Amino acid sequence: MDLIRHLRLFIVVAEELHFSRAADLLGMAQPPLSQSIRRLERELGLELFDRSARQVRLTAAGALLLEEARELLAREERLRTVMARVRDGELGTLRAGVPPQTPARTLHALLSACAEEFPGLRIDLQEVDTAEQVRLLAAARLDVGLVHHPVADADDLVLGPSAGAELGVVLPRSSPLARLSEVTLADLTGHELFLFPRAAAPGWYDRILDICREGGFTPPAVRHARNPEFLLGLVASGRGVAFDDGQVAGKEPRAAWRPLAGRPLMLWMSAVWPAHSAHPAAPPFARIAAEVIAREGPPKRLLTPPEETSRPRPWSVVFEPGAGPATP
Repeated sequence: MDLIRHLRLFIVVAEELHFSRAADLLGMAQPPLSQSIRRLERELGLELFDRSARQVRLTAAGALLLEEARELLAREERLRTVMARVRDGELGTLRAGVPPQTPARTLHALLSACAEEFPGLRIDLQEVDTAEQVRLLAAARLDVGLVHHPVADADDLVLGPSAGAELGVVLPRSSPLARLSEVTLADLTGHELFLFPRAAAPGWYDRILDICREGGFTPPAVRHARNPEFLLGLVASGRGVAFDDGQVAGKEPRAAWRPLAGRPLMLWMSAVWPAHSAHPAAPPFARIAAEVIAREGPPKRLLTPPEETSRPRPWSVVFEPGAGPATP
C-alpha cells in the first residue's frame, strides 16, 4: 500500500468534507477516490469519516489523522527538497544552536571545519541555551543543537559523539584555598555558589548540585549569572565561587582556577538532532563539533605555585554516535 499517496487523497477529502468536490480537485473520478479512502480505513482499522449524516464529517480518529498526515507530508516534502539540494551539490542551510558561552575561537574553528568539509553548506548559527534548543528542535525551528548533558525531553533526539571537559573551581585570588594545588568539594563549605540560571540547562544544573551535596558541599546560597564575565566579576569580588574549565578564570588576575580532587565534575556536550526527517548534514556536523571542542578546549596552563607542572588539556572526546555522554 502506498501510504503517502493515500494520505494525500485523505487530506483533500478531509479538508473538503465532500467526496465529489475532492475528486474534482484531484482530477480523478469519485469511485476510485472512495475506494482509496476505504482501503486506508481498512489498513488502519478505523473509520475516518462519519457518512451517516447528509454531510460527510471527520470522526475523532479522522481529525487526529489529518493533523498527523499534514505533519508527515510536510516532513516528506522537506526531505525531498533537502535531498534534491544534495543531488545538485548544494546542502542548503543548516540551522544550528550553540550555547551562549561558546568561545569565539571554538565557533571560528567549527565554521572553518564545516566549510572545508561541506563547501555548499550554509550554517546559520544561533546562540541558544540547552533547554531552548530542545524546544526549537521539537518545533522544527532548528536542525541541530550543541547541548550540555544531561538533556531533558530528549526521547525524540539523536545524540552525536560526546566531548567532555573537567571543571574546576574559580576562587578569589585572595582565598586561602587558592594556595592549594587542588581543592575538594568539601573545602568549599560556607561559600556561596554562582551558577547559570536553571532554566538554561535544567538537567546539568541539577546534576551539579547533586554532585556538590555528595561531595560534602551544600552552598548556603546559589546565585545566578548568565554571562560568564559577570560571574567572574562576582567571584573576583570575593562573593563566592563558581565552576569552570579554566578558560574564563584566566582573564581575571583577581581570580584563580584550581582543579577539583577526584575530578567529580565533568561537563559533557554533544550535538543532537531530530530522530525523524533529520537534515543530512546534522550527523557530520555533530562529529565535527566534537572534534573541534576537543581540539579547541582549554590550553595547557601553569598552576600556582609556579613550580607545579602544567596540566594536560582537560577536554577529551568519545566517539560513540547515537550514544549518550560517557561516564567519567
